[in-house]
Amino acid sequence: MRDDAQLDAEDRKLVTLARSARARNGVAEGAAVRDETGRTYVAGTVSLDSLRLTALQTAVAMAVASGAKSLEAAAVVSEATAAADADRAAVRDLGGPDTPLVLAGPDGSVRSTVTVG
Repeated sequence: MRDDAQLDAEDRKLVTLARSARARNGVAEGAAVRDETGRTYVAGTVSLDSLRLTALQTAVAMAVASGAKSLEAAAVVSEATAAADADRAAVRDLGGPDTPLVLAGPDGSVRSTVTVG
C-alpha cells in the first residue's frame, strides 16, 4: 500500500481526472485508467434503469472499446473506504493481477493503493 506522498505524477493525474469526472457529472464515483500506450480514459458512475456500472467498470469498458490491450494503472474517487470487488475484477481482466489501483476520497486524498490481484 502506498500513500499520497508516494504517488508518481502519472498516478496523481489519474486521481485528478477521476475527481474531476465525479464533480463535473455529479455522480457517486469518478474513475480513470491509463492504458499501455499512456492514453487515459475517464468516466463516472452509470446508473440507468437498464444499465448499472461503477465508474471504474465504465472507464475499463471505454479503454477496451478504444482498443486498449492492457492497463498500467487505475484510480477511483469515491466515498468508499475500499475498492469494490467488481472494480478490482474489471481492472484485473484487462491489466492483470499486478495492476495498481488507487482509491481516493472526494477531496483527492489517497486512502490506499493496492494491486488488483
